[in-house]
Amino acid sequence: MSDNAPPKPRVYILDDEIVTVRRLVQALAKDGCEVEGFISAGEAMSRIAEHPPEVLVTDVRLADADGMEILQRVGMLAPQTKVILMTGYAAVDHAVQAMKAGAFHYLAKPFKLEELRNTINDALRYPGKSGPDLADTGPVDRFAGIIGGSPAMQEIFKTIRQIAPLNCNVLIQGESGTGKELVARALHHTSDRAQHPFIPFNCGAFSEELVANELFGHEKGAFTGAVSTKLGLLEAAQGGTVFLDEVGEMPIPMQIKLLRVIQERTLLRVGGVAPVSINVRLIAATNRDIDKMIAAGEFRQDFFYRLKVVMINIPPLRKRQEDIPLLVDHFVTLIATQFGKPVPEVAADFSAMLSAYSFPGNVRELQNIVERAIALSREPVLTARDLPPDIFFAETQPIPPEKAASHLKVLEQEHIVDMYRRTGFNQTETARQLGISRTTLWRRLKDLNLLSEK
Repeated sequence: MSDNAPPKPRVYILDDEIVTVRRLVQALAKDGCEVEGFISAGEAMSRIAEHPPEVLVTDVRLADADGMEILQRVGMLAPQTKVILMTGYAAVDHAVQAMKAGAFHYLAKPFKLEELRNTINDALRYPGKSGPDLADTGPVDRFAGIIGGSPAMQEIFKTIRQIAPLNCNVLIQGESGTGKELVARALHHTSDRAQHPFIPFNCGAFSEELVANELFGHEKGAFTGAVSTKLGLLEAAQGGTVFLDEVGEMPIPMQIKLLRVIQERTLLRVGGVAPVSINVRLIAATNRDIDKMIAAGEFRQDFFYRLKVVMINIPPLRKRQEDIPLLVDHFVTLIATQFGKPVPEVAADFSAMLSAYSFPGNVRELQNIVERAIALSREPVLTARDLPPDIFFAETQPIPPEKAASHLKVLEQEHIVDMYRRTGFNQTETARQLGISRTTLWRRLKDLNLLSEK
């Protein structure tokens, strides 16, 4: 390593389950961090006293300590260390108290490794106690975990910077897979609520009764099986942000109840009679046309206006195609690292093919395509041959620039010719290899004047 190379960020993992520690240490070490793991709080604190890390990731409940005790000891030993808590839903109340005591963030188990990576990156990026510096408003191709150099994404970055410090509700609209939760998390992590919980909730995944129970909580004895009082997500997120995903699916009776919560800043737990004061920011997201839903009587207009104090519209990937190469490079590096494989180069035909594709599944689909390509490829370079066959035969594509259209036609022809020759000009086998019907293949061969080669 060069003497001028910056030091690797130091991250410590503390959990009394040795398998969890080993898994996280191995995964995070691949991200360029200097990672150490501990299975006892005492051992971890001794190490922190000698060499404080930038970030400590710890379970809330350990055999020899709990979240509050860990925070107090880290605060004395290494006040600049950011603490990220891991907790089961049964310990959310405990975690919330720890957040109030100064934890940077908490993740409810089970969580995805990518969520932990994003949270650690946020902690490393914003080491100050008062949250991120928002003064830098110049053009960037990534912001708080979101990637995009297109004018549309630059405008979204600008909006996030402007409204993150404000305590106003936000409604995010966009097709599935465009990254609505990423925008919500960026708003949270660049606000003064960043050191309090960010809690996502999918409004379309539960019945009305379960939505009320999850959001508002319940009192002991409120119904059969309610053996103890349970805090709802709104109460657990005190000081932080609640992200209401798929808010267009929320039942109207729940819209009425939540509207009252927004207006009064209090809630009643299920079975409760005493109002509970709350201080949370609501960020909602939907892929539906709320105006049409209001006209059809499927969504309350007053609730809509309360949610959309500010509205952010995320464009689909097909309308910001200049961001595709940036996203491809990001996902290639990320996924290859996760798989423990060397990061491959990206050939021009691989990028060109993706840039001409319409991506009905948006950024999420692009990530899946890159993941498939890296998983199946055995070569050091990703080419068009590593892409799924349906991309070559997609019936609906945007009208790309003239050069891209010409390039796409050539790529398609080369791919078909190569496969057709490798199967000895066997149409049935070629169709099977390409994953299309024999009729579709025949039509493509005829259009490309390739039938004569048989």
